[in-house]
Amino acid sequence: MSEAGKFPAGPTPTVLDEIQRRVLWLATRIVDAANRERETGDGLKVGGHQASSASLVTAMTALWFAHLDPADRVAVKPHASPAFHAIQYLLGGLDRSYLTRLRERGGLQSYPSRTKDPDTVDFSTGSVGLGAAAPLFASLTRRYVDAHFGARPASRFIALIGDAELDEGNVWEAVAEPAAAGLGDVTWLVDFNRQSLDRIVPGVRIGQWRGHFAAAGWHVVEIKYGRRLQAAFARPGGEHLRSWIDAMPNEQYQSLFGLAGPELRERFLDGAPAEVGEFVADVPDAELGPLVTDLGGHDVEAVLDAFAQCDAVRDKPSVIFAYTVKGWGLPLAGGARNHAALLTGEQIDELRTRTGLTPETEWDRLDPESPAGIWAEKRREHLERPPRPEAPRIAVPDATGVRTAKPTSTQEVFGRVLTDLARDERVAPYLVTTAPDVATSTNLAGFINKTGVFSPAHRRTWSQDGPLRWTEDPAGQYIPLGISEMNLFLLLGQLGLAWDLSDQPLLPVGTVYDPFVLRGLDAFLYGAYSGSRFVVAGTPSGISLAPEGGAHQSSVTASVGIELPDVTFVEPAYGAALDWLLCDALGRIAADPGGTGDDEGAYYFRLTTRPIDQAPFEAARARLGDAELRAQALAGAYRLRDAHHDRPALRDEGAPVVHLAASGAVMPEVLEAAEELGEEGVAAHVVDVTSAGRLYRAWQGGLREGVRTATARPGPGALRAAFAERAPVVTVQDAASHALSWLGSALGVPAVPLGVDEFGQSGSIRDLYELHDLRPGAIVNAALAALHIADS
Repeated sequence: MSEAGKFPAGPTPTVLDEIQRRVLWLATRIVDAANRERETGDGLKVGGHQASSASLVTAMTALWFAHLDPADRVAVKPHASPAFHAIQYLLGGLDRSYLTRLRERGGLQSYPSRTKDPDTVDFSTGSVGLGAAAPLFASLTRRYVDAHFGARPASRFIALIGDAELDEGNVWEAVAEPAAAGLGDVTWLVDFNRQSLDRIVPGVRIGQWRGHFAAAGWHVVEIKYGRRLQAAFARPGGEHLRSWIDAMPNEQYQSLFGLAGPELRERFLDGAPAEVGEFVADVPDAELGPLVTDLGGHDVEAVLDAFAQCDAVRDKPSVIFAYTVKGWGLPLAGGARNHAALLTGEQIDELRTRTGLTPETEWDRLDPESPAGIWAEKRREHLERPPRPEAPRIAVPDATGVRTAKPTSTQEVFGRVLTDLARDERVAPYLVTTAPDVATSTNLAGFINKTGVFSPAHRRTWSQDGPLRWTEDPAGQYIPLGISEMNLFLLLGQLGLAWDLSDQPLLPVGTVYDPFVLRGLDAFLYGAYSGSRFVVAGTPSGISLAPEGGAHQSSVTASVGIELPDVTFVEPAYGAALDWLLCDALGRIAADPGGTGDDEGAYYFRLTTRPIDQAPFEAARARLGDAELRAQALAGAYRLRDAHHDRPALRDEGAPVVHLAASGAVMPEVLEAAEELGEEGVAAHVVDVTSAGRLYRAWQGGLREGVRTATARPGPGALRAAFAERAPVVTVQDAASHALSWLGSALGVPAVPLGVDEFGQSGSIRDLYELHDLRPGAIVNAALAALHIADS
């Protein structure tokens, strides 16, 4: 719908120009105040990217003051953060006090942040390339939501992207993702200022990029020249001017922005055909610079026309290449090293005066009686978003009761639990799964057979693969992806924000081979930082995937899971515990889909294909009871084997005590070592660490509270319950040994950590466990060493 259709009268170019000049001023001054007027006490430059923000002022003014609707969602280039906050202030969405608090604790963040900025940010964009791609996957999520829960108000998903972000590989993985094909509500605008952080880019790759987008099925629009230049091109001889500007080396063109008068004319005509000199001979020196540097990305009408062209294309995503100059409207425009440059105090004073402001009025909003102020108020009213409805209650059970009588793997149980949940009508509609082409090998086949594969339209299936029924239609609940772990985590991140961006809570679950969590780690971190809530299962994991060799054997992923903020790491050994933990994770997401009151964030389950005997868990269940065992397993650890319970004589004789603490697939070896130690007169308690993430967070929480209040606190309840006696500990995990080594510090006892600290190789589980000292004999020796250290 045109702007004239929304209001009695749309904004004139003069009004929009006045607004963009005020946006430019505020964005520049926000950075200036943070750097020149705030005393930080540490002597470090605050920064803020005045030039990089300025290049998008025109496009952002066009968006917020003449194009966007309330339901639209926008990702803003990281370095355009000051312009974004200036616009939110002018629209009444940001208090004036924040304008002098850029990059200050509790103030405006360096880059737009959904969770930390005081104004409304749709997509966090601190990671280059990831915020750019996020709207594409938000649109894919909306397509899924509309198909399953009814159409939401139409939204456009827009990304404002720096041209250097197109150097990021994840951008092209997203562009080429088959699942994202045909998303006509997506528009990317590339801020094509042809500069990087360090230099003016010598080779402009616009043709290559256009080709990549077109080949991936995108609609491509280019706004290169403003209306002044276009009028010049239309005059007799104007074709020579256009050909010369098109052919001019980028470095030469960019250098024009720092020149004026005869010097600019000389630089512009250096190497030009004679016809160009003749064409501009009658253009006064004062007018030549504004003419030849008239770029389309700084022509509001041209930008709005480009957005209108994209709106008219509904069957494919669109990309706009908007030619801009870095530092537009500022003295440092086009400077080779202007990325981190700051205007001087004198330059700020001159810009303030040129904008028609004084030191007393410089932070004011637009005059509410002026045409620009009146229009800004209309836009504020138009863009106001309605209150979100109350989230539906999703009743996730405490457990599915999956049967695990025979030896089984956690990966197999994971698939069975999801399939059982898909049969529960209270939960099933909200479940959605995805994987980068590894669904069957990560045990999603049962879920897929039950719910089908999501496709925007029904697709006829020409072949059936026995146990797997690959039925594709809009009712399906598995979203297949190409082999891109970055896309997996980007999609999971947006599925986990469906409540915020599409008013629909979902229970997203993704699977990926555990070694390749690291391939998508940047996007995983991005989703967690954005406040997204989802479950991802990394499986199979570790050297327990023995025959596959080192390239497919993960070791550091457990450490990553524990260390990722706003991620809860889980690595159960037994099926019933996995059932409890998975249902608990989904239940927490269902209870708080926006993550406003739950500090657990996303969930990372590290699973294995190694079948293990479930009897030891059932023995612990008989000893502790379901309620107590479940509570301890959810808290992060429980005593799987109590040496004093199994061998009372050891307690009566005062035998030395050691704890064997382990996670996941190594539990059979740990139990065997405990039995051998018992025979040698050592009471070896076995602790199953089901969630090192929760256990570590609880321990650290207590420590931090003690540090901040100068009080001593005992260890958290889960640690006290699982490690009742003060005794040395051996930690064992099919992962890097340091992943659990912190338990020694937490318990205040000697610790010997065992794990995988070298690249693996092919072999049997027995062979590789022996190679990495995970066999029972090595665990026994480690326990004896820990006892010796404790006695010395």
